[in-house]
Amino acid sequence: MNNQERTGSILEPMSARAVTVPLAQVPNALTVFRLALIPVFVALLVSAEGGRSWPAALVFGVAGVTDQLDGWLARRWRVESAFGRVADPLADRLMIDAAVILLVVVHHRLPWAALALILTRDALLIGGYKLIVPRGYELSVNFLGKLATWLLYAALGFVMVTHRGAEWPLWIFWIGLGFALAAGALYISSAVRLVRR
Repeated sequence: MNNQERTGSILEPMSARAVTVPLAQVPNALTVFRLALIPVFVALLVSAEGGRSWPAALVFGVAGVTDQLDGWLARRWRVESAFGRVADPLADRLMIDAAVILLVVVHHRLPWAALALILTRDALLIGGYKLIVPRGYELSVNFLGKLATWLLYAALGFVMVTHRGAEWPLWIFWIGLGFALAAGALYISSAVRLVRR
């Protein structure tokens, strides 16, 4: 079985990176920066009264922007790396999970069902990862997963800057979470199909 069959994708010739070595490190540096923002965000949100904090929302928003920027730069500059493929989604999961945990457990701004479903989504992603990576396969994040991440970042940020009882950020959150669960299911389905080949 050749590599094209194992990945289940059409392979394209590898192209050289489009930027100098220092610039090639920028996408990964942004990912590391996003990871470093997590404890800052947690400290700001934990100390916020009623889970409402513009500083925490600002840090969370910066994390969301870097999420889009690092991947876009890596693809545009052709400097995608094994580190980025693992650390980029990990940083998103940790930041979003931290926000949900604090808004549920500490500030009671989200229902417990939100935390349960977020953890279910993460279990699906981890299960799919463990299923395919040891066998040499790779799966790219689909558009549905990216859309879910955008909506979750936006919804959680809005929750942090609105007063308790505001319902419209929760509607965005549930829509984003629905997309996230659907993306996780598609991820698992693709992983199972690849493994069965």
